[in-house]
Amino acid sequence: MMHFSKAASLAALVAVACFGAAPAWAIPAENVVLRAMDKITARVSTITVPVGDTVAFGSLQITARACDKRPPEETPEASAYLDVIEEKPGESPQPRFNGWMFASSPALSALEHPVYDIWVLDCSDDAPTQQGQSAPDSDPATSDPSSSSTTESGTTP
Repeated sequence: MMHFSKAASLAALVAVACFGAAPAWAIPAENVVLRAMDKITARVSTITVPVGDTVAFGSLQITARACDKRPPEETPEASAYLDVIEEKPGESPQPRFNGWMFASSPALSALEHPVYDIWVLDCSDDAPTQQGQSAPDSDPATSDPSSSSTTESGTTP
C-alpha cells in the first residue's frame, strides 16, 4: 500500500511539472438536488436531500451519502452517492439502488424501477426549504395548474 501511495504522489508531481497545475479535486457539498418522477401520475418533483439524511418519494426512501461537484474552472459535473430503498406496506424493505449517480450522464448509473425515476441535477450548499423539497420551478399561482410542479401528495407546494 505504501508503494502505491508513493507512485500516486509521483504521478501528481509529473502532472504538475508537465501541465503547470495540480489536478482539480471534487468539492464536497452539503445537499444533493434530485429530480424525481412518478411515471404513473407524471408528477415531477425537485428534491433537495441533505448529505446523511433520508427523504421519502412515494414508496422510496432516498438517502444521500455524498455529493461532489467539480470546481468552476473544470467541465461541469455533479455526482452523488445514493442509497434507495423501497418500503411497501406489509413487505420487507427492498434495496433498489446503491451507488454513484452522475448529473451529466444519468443513464450511466440509473435507478431501475417500473414506477419511479430519479436523477441528480446538482450539488449545493443552499439550505433545503421544506423537509427536503425545494421550491417548484414555476409559480403555481401564475401558471397553468396542469403544468405546475407538485409534491408527492399531489398538491401544489
